[in-house]
Amino acid sequence: MSDHWLVRPATIRLLWRVFIGVLALTVVAEFLVAHHPHFRFEEIIGFGAWYGFLACAGMIVFAKGLAFFLKRPDSYYEKGESDG
Repeated sequence: MSDHWLVRPATIRLLWRVFIGVLALTVVAEFLVAHHPHFRFEEIIGFGAWYGFLACAGMIVFAKGLAFFLKRPDSYYEKGESDG
């Protein structure tokens, strides 16, 4: 059986290049748009990209921490099978 196209190393490298290219284009496009920031820190070049990245990273860290408290063992659902 052949590997799925998303797990091939060449495809992964291509996807990384495309994603980085799109992110770079969004930062470059920021120079073409007139901004009306409400706060001083919003004037930083690429603020939206950095804010989005840090927000996403924060959500991942929060979810990992939450999973530490909510996770169940792999055999969690197997315990009740012999009862019924």
